[in-house]
Amino acid sequence: MPGRVRPGGEGLHRGDEVLSGDQQFAVPAGSAPSSALSDPRTAWQWEFNPCIQCGMCGGACPLAFAMDHTPRRAIYLAKEGLLDPVLRSNMLWLCVSCYNCTARCPTGLKITDILFPALRDAAINAGLQLPGEFKKALDNTYRYGNSLGEGPRKRIEWAKGAGVPVPVASQLRRPFDVLWLVECYPSYHPRNQVQAQAMARILRAVGVDFAILGPEEHCVGDCERLAGEKGLFESLVEYNVSLLDKYEFGEIITSDPHAFNSLTRVYPALGKTYPVKHYVQFLAERLDTLKPLLTHRVEARVTYHDNCCLGRMCGLYDAPRELLRAIPGVTLVEMPFARENALCCGGGGGGMWLDTVIWQAAGERLSDRRIGHALATGAGILAVSCPFESSRFEDSLKSTGNEGTMVVRDILELLDESMRGRGGAAA
Repeated sequence: MPGRVRPGGEGLHRGDEVLSGDQQFAVPAGSAPSSALSDPRTAWQWEFNPCIQCGMCGGACPLAFAMDHTPRRAIYLAKEGLLDPVLRSNMLWLCVSCYNCTARCPTGLKITDILFPALRDAAINAGLQLPGEFKKALDNTYRYGNSLGEGPRKRIEWAKGAGVPVPVASQLRRPFDVLWLVECYPSYHPRNQVQAQAMARILRAVGVDFAILGPEEHCVGDCERLAGEKGLFESLVEYNVSLLDKYEFGEIITSDPHAFNSLTRVYPALGKTYPVKHYVQFLAERLDTLKPLLTHRVEARVTYHDNCCLGRMCGLYDAPRELLRAIPGVTLVEMPFARENALCCGGGGGGMWLDTVIWQAAGERLSDRRIGHALATGAGILAVSCPFESSRFEDSLKSTGNEGTMVVRDILELLDESMRGRGGAAA
């Protein structure tokens, strides 16, 4: 049985046996260096030479207990050029890009951004079978520019229910102040479309000169990058850079933390830098204008979930809380694990398309565990600021038998409700 790290435990285990240091790093029987990846070793493998094998990554990973190989062991095998056992294990598909390992690595290794995408890329190039839903999402993105497999003409249909004009950049034929990248789930998923509609109304109310890309928009590609589809990500970057260069605008905003993550951290490394903000930043900077519009009380005890991209990777903890505190009637309470210690919802880095694999290996989803943290606060509303989280947490409320005890609302929905009254947010 492959070694596993138990939650809260030290070292690798096989059954009930604690493995010794020599056993932990023994080469799996029958393994041999993979010539395609280690003869010579590829650049990403050399990047992990400074690894001191402290095991902090495995201890920080919320799913390491279910992995056939912990990140520490995978790094050791990669350094030795022994990738076959790793590529054929489940550990490739249990990373949800929570960035815990990266944030806590004492050597500063980019485990989330380099190790797991490289392993998945190697598995794809080796022709190994990918999880079905995962593969379908990547295929959809290749064909349609979004993982949901929807056509470009449908990308703007959400705007019909916004109740305010939503300008499209190609139709404006003039410079504008703000380009709003709506991204895929708010464009197509019914649960997230109400959040896009709320954001359109808020932008209008605070007097922002904005436009969207509409049918021209494609996914920014952060989850595809972390999923290991390097070629797909590069094609998305090429398309998006060419598209954005067509228009004159002052800055970009988005409601998707994953898009924000790539545009602020990855696109610049590829030579393209844009002024970009997540909506929580953008609106927090305009609280003097926004706050007088929040005229309806939202009498609720609210707890906020720090998503991984805005929080651990980009350090945006205060802006979402400032917005929530500005809503009359809201009492903000914190979860046991908040800010940099917040537990991931499990949807990042392709996790949205790996729930079945994760459930089979771990017996739960991270969103199920996180709902327990939220319920412990006694809050009636779980506030989020990522499109993935609304449906994930609502599903978890049902699957854990807690439907009706709490509702999930994006901060946009709560702001909209305070602006417009009870009908402002979806029920």
